[in-house]
Amino acid sequence: MAWIGQPRKEARVFESLGLTPVEESVYLALLRRRQSTVPELAQQVGEGLRVVRAATDRLEDLGFVSRLVGSGTRLLATRPDVAVNALVVRRTEEFAAARQAAERIAEEFPQALLTSPDELLEIVTGRAAVEAQFVQLTHRVTSELLVLDRPPYAQEVAAANAPENELLGRAARVRGIYAPEAFEMPGAFEQAMAAVAAGEEARVHTDVPLKLAIGDRSVALLPLASERAVDAALVIRAPMVVSALVKLFEMLWGQATPLPVWDPGQSTTGADELDLRLLGLLTTGLKDEAIARELGVSVRTLGRRSSALLAALGARTRFQAGLQAGRRGLA
Repeated sequence: MAWIGQPRKEARVFESLGLTPVEESVYLALLRRRQSTVPELAQQVGEGLRVVRAATDRLEDLGFVSRLVGSGTRLLATRPDVAVNALVVRRTEEFAAARQAAERIAEEFPQALLTSPDELLEIVTGRAAVEAQFVQLTHRVTSELLVLDRPPYAQEVAAANAPENELLGRAARVRGIYAPEAFEMPGAFEQAMAAVAAGEEARVHTDVPLKLAIGDRSVALLPLASERAVDAALVIRAPMVVSALVKLFEMLWGQATPLPVWDPGQSTTGADELDLRLLGLLTTGLKDEAIARELGVSVRTLGRRSSALLAALGARTRFQAGLQAGRRGLA
């Protein structure tokens, strides 16, 4: 993202391939004319002969330019798709060779890979830095992300799931345990439902002790939250500590209630749609205000409906109502 006040940069097509601005200008000029000499190109792009000759030499090495058969001076532009595909294949082979070389070096110098104590624990300060750290953690996940979700938040509710949605798009597993108070903000429950629809496995626990994100069971982000905001966080890479946090997550996961997902096609067994949705929400521990908002009814209507439902099921508590509903095939 550009800083405010900086001039806007012209878009460059081949910058990601390592072409300099002059090399890209020369190649595009040659594409327009199909074939040219170095002096002709220099005149067209407004650069000196030496600069343009160096650019064409490198373009020729990269496969973007070739010399016309029978002429040692006239240059011909390679089709962009052909040139780029060939370069990608070459770079892929180079990266594979570099990776193999790095693995051999790592085996020869194992002591160099030992993590220092300073690298096992990192303190990140500032709301924007905490948000960026979470985004970075999710981008590095390859197999699984574990999240304990409770207020306060470093991001706005409308944007909070963007990194997780990108992760789900890469077929990684995402498991989240929500505190009931996480759904008190307008739109939060709908956002969680959208994440579940995208593939997240979500549960609700009435006692989520802290905010936590764990990537691939190897690095954890533990926000240090003030009452109203996330001002700092710990990035933990110490294996024993991360392992303990994973065990905490798994213990809570086993105790948590699956987030109810209403399926309009499911059998009602004599109960109407509103009652079925209400049953699922009652067992999560959500406050009446959040449930009423989700169902689109007033808190007073919710109270009357809940009391009638508990009486019909012969239950004194919401938890008992959930058990009775499960036994009767209602939830």
